[in-house]
Amino acid sequence: MLVLAALLPDFQLQSADGDSATRIAVTAACGAGAFGVLSAVVWPLLVRALLLVPALVLGLLVFFLNGSLLLLALRINPSGRGAAAPETAVIVAAVMSAVASATGAALAVRDDETYRRRLHRLATRRRRSDPPCPTTPGLVFVQLDGVGHDVLTAAVRRGLMPTVARWLASGDGMPSTDDVRTAADDMAVDDMTADGTQPTHRLTPWRTDWSSQTGASQLGILHGSTFDVPAFRWYEKDRGEVMVSNRPTSAAELQRRAILHTGDGGLLTVDGASRGNLFSGGAGEQALVLSIAARRRSPENRSRAGYFAYFSDPANAVRTALSFVAEVAREIGQSTRARLRRQRPRVGRGGLYPLVRAFATVVERDVVVAAVLGDMLAGRTAVYADLVAYDEVAHHSGPHSRDAEKVLQRLDRALALLQRVAEHAPRPYRIVVLSDHGQSPGETFHARYGLTLGDLVRAGCGLPVPRRAGSTHSGAEARAAVRAALRRPVEEKGGQHRPAPGSEPIVLASGNLGLVSFPDVHHRMTKEEIDARHPALLTTLANHPGIGFLLVRSEEHDGVVLGAHGAEIPLARLDDVSGPLARFGPGAADAVRRTHSFPHTADIMVNSAHDPADGEVLAFEEQIGSHGGLGGAQSRPFLLSPLDLSAPAGDREELAGAEHVHRVLRRWLRELNGPEVPLTDAAEEERAA
Repeated sequence: MLVLAALLPDFQLQSADGDSATRIAVTAACGAGAFGVLSAVVWPLLVRALLLVPALVLGLLVFFLNGSLLLLALRINPSGRGAAAPETAVIVAAVMSAVASATGAALAVRDDETYRRRLHRLATRRRRSDPPCPTTPGLVFVQLDGVGHDVLTAAVRRGLMPTVARWLASGDGMPSTDDVRTAADDMAVDDMTADGTQPTHRLTPWRTDWSSQTGASQLGILHGSTFDVPAFRWYEKDRGEVMVSNRPTSAAELQRRAILHTGDGGLLTVDGASRGNLFSGGAGEQALVLSIAARRRSPENRSRAGYFAYFSDPANAVRTALSFVAEVAREIGQSTRARLRRQRPRVGRGGLYPLVRAFATVVERDVVVAAVLGDMLAGRTAVYADLVAYDEVAHHSGPHSRDAEKVLQRLDRALALLQRVAEHAPRPYRIVVLSDHGQSPGETFHARYGLTLGDLVRAGCGLPVPRRAGSTHSGAEARAAVRAALRRPVEEKGGQHRPAPGSEPIVLASGNLGLVSFPDVHHRMTKEEIDARHPALLTTLANHPGIGFLLVRSEEHDGVVLGAHGAEIPLARLDDVSGPLARFGPGAADAVRRTHSFPHTADIMVNSAHDPADGEVLAFEEQIGSHGGLGGAQSRPFLLSPLDLSAPAGDREELAGAEHVHRVLRRWLRELNGPEVPLTDAAEEERAA
């Protein structure tokens, strides 16, 4: 306060006639004390009163409310001195909160004894008010969104994630043979570092379904079902609606369907907490959960409760706000540098994206981690939290970029903090870290070919396309294919084939997975029906160099996969070693067959081309790190689990699908005498796992 009073002309701690140094010091001490008391007592009440205010608006109000408390502190100052202009009061309050926060954080992080005493006090205070905690271990599941198995192992090798390296006993940065299974072979290194450190965790890859994205994977992990989730977004003909996995109404509907499909409330139904997820998992404690965010705002709606709990401490709000501004500046600097260097591939990172990135990498991370710390100190049995920072940055900067590596380092520090807090929780905890999918690099379909998937579909249907797309090589080829199929070798101006009104297709993109639906036909169209209506469409798509394969329904074969040069393989004869799916690795055929069985699979499912040599795919969205379909690292996430839990899978057994991961997590909860939700008989569930 004294320093700020000396620097800011509109902030005074003395009368107009001047005061002695002692009087000014007493005034500053009284003012600081009053501000501290008001922050501790009044601030939480203000936040509770503002429960209906949107979280981001509250973040902005934090500064003005904090300034108001400072003005009130100066007014009730017993010395009768002290005054500040309103705008100056905001600055003074923010700086004071930041200094208090920085001082406390420095003591907590750098002084182990101070840190331990603080955690012990928090845990003891909770034990006095809460029922006694069980002595059995609890489980904390931390989802690192979008971090693939390959990215994690590379980060450990390079020393970017020392906490994970320590869990794997990888002092040289290399996970041990027992800890890591790669696609081709095991990595031959010792199980123990030179200093004798033993591993505490094992690292296991697992394989996603065709829809390699958070909506499908997290629904399967938390609720045990990925049925009828063909992509991140898709069109449902029976409802006339586009479903989007991260839209609150869609998330609520997907959760409802999963519960009906399994007859079970979810992984977290008994004494569980869900933090920062798309779905609740049946948890009684929920914060930042999208599937309940669509409900009418009320004090009972706890989807955003985590924000208010976090912002109830003004020091948290100030610290996060300063980090938010720093992250925005970092993103602007990084994107500018990439543009000046003409880095390729590259996508636009302007507009609101710097704010979106800062929210994902700072605000969401801070709030979710704080909520998990609170859950551990409260002794909850099962906690599942999603940290989305890496996924957001990797989409725009690339999964192996320096920008993404910086995020991995911060995520590792968050894991270290959780581990330290676990040591002081009222019950022991096992920390499981996992991901929902990986990301595959590559330039966009539009950047390589000059037209979007929607443009290509319209050209194949004989519909008008934008001039920029029609003049490209791919657009010209598509129009030529249409003319040949319609026996119109000479194109006349305005003479393009026009389908019947209302028959224009809906084209949606989910990473490198495209979905084409014809809304005027109320059932899933067959290949024969599509050929009759648009003779050139399937040929145009299948023969395009940016397309890997198509899936369509067939009157003759139930379903067929189409590839270039007339390849047409019935699903019954589909395999992973030959034909269009040979490039996409093990499990691709099973994933395609399962998606074909979904009620809301699109008329045409389009997977982009994939180059196994460099793992690249072509995203149908503006992303240079993408996921959603088959091809490359996107289908290979990881599961990092403590060694005192049973192995996720047996020898030479593949952990395939989010539903399989769900069964493994339930088994671990059962092993630790955690919640048992009646889904199947225990023996049957063990055999299924």
